[in-house]
Amino acid sequence: MAETHFRPEPGLALAAGSLEAAASLEEIVSTLRRTARAIVGSDGIAVVLREGDTVFYAAEDAIEPLWRGRRFPMTACISGWCILNGQTVIVPDIESDPRVPLAAYRVTSMRSLVMVPIGAPAAVAALGAYWCASVIPDDATVCRLEALAQQAAAALVRVRLLAGASRSRALVQRSGS
Repeated sequence: MAETHFRPEPGLALAAGSLEAAASLEEIVSTLRRTARAIVGSDGIAVVLREGDTVFYAAEDAIEPLWRGRRFPMTACISGWCILNGQTVIVPDIESDPRVPLAAYRVTSMRSLVMVPIGAPAAVAALGAYWCASVIPDDATVCRLEALAQQAAAALVRVRLLAGASRSRALVQRSGS
């Protein structure tokens, strides 16, 4: 029986290393912005952060401007649905999915998307990949995007723990003086 060897996707391995070294939310978002599009072969990506009852499109890398810097109600967009439900969403045709706010997409050339949650059990962000054509991404593409989101979630937990430890040390130092 022939043995099959699977090599890791080089872009995913590099992104994992960058996420592991990230020291802030900004570095995590920047790594996702720089790497996700190439890893999944999409026409665009967006990094979406939860902010209370809204989502904030913090970063993007796309062939055209999407929604960077904009906020939307959690219940009025596909990224909010993904975060609230903690589930990956695959939309081969944005025109046929009622969770997609068509008015926001009609000003772009994007026609298909995959949105994956970042964080479990409660998602705190989402990573979206977009295509200009109506496509059904293969399982490997969705798995790479989910793996990237899982690595980002681990980086977020680590960054938050480090920030909490730093605050605790500062309190101890202040109370000891």
